[in-house]
Amino acid sequence: MTAGMHLAELNVGRLLAPTDDPRVAEFMAALDRVNGLGKRMPGFVWMMEGSGAPGTGNTENAVGGDSQMVANLTVWESVETLEAFVWNTVHRQFYERRAEWFEVLGRMHFVMWWVPAGHRPTLDEALARLAHLQAQGDSDHAFGWTYLEQARLWKSHRCTQVAAE
Repeated sequence: MTAGMHLAELNVGRLLAPTDDPRVAEFMAALDRVNGLGKRMPGFVWMMEGSGAPGTGNTENAVGGDSQMVANLTVWESVETLEAFVWNTVHRQFYERRAEWFEVLGRMHFVMWWVPAGHRPTLDEALARLAHLQAQGDSDHAFGWTYLEQARLWKSHRCTQVAAE
């Protein structure tokens, strides 16, 4: 990373059921709490927002017209600040239970890249980065945790291969 850059990340997933279905109710009910915590974390910069309606998080930002394919797009000051949120807060508990609410996609669904401080990536930009990672693998343009030397916490909590490929 160079000075004046922040870390953007996109995580997409396909819910097992529509957002108002009881099968995903626990996840939906926790969105405001988990997102609110993220916004208060040291190093948090920005988050793509939905309508702002309670309990909806970013789920209105459906991917490819599929209302169950949802996205989370954030910007952080550093790898370490993103890792602290992902692995050292209540977020980790929901991450570890993701199979209860999300389908296994069978391909990469998480991507990071460096953006100039002050830049707010669009969902289309983020999806293009994810497509690049899926097609080309890790590069300076788009990468996963393994590409980042300073990433440490993910090593003990990483996705299983089937969920990440």
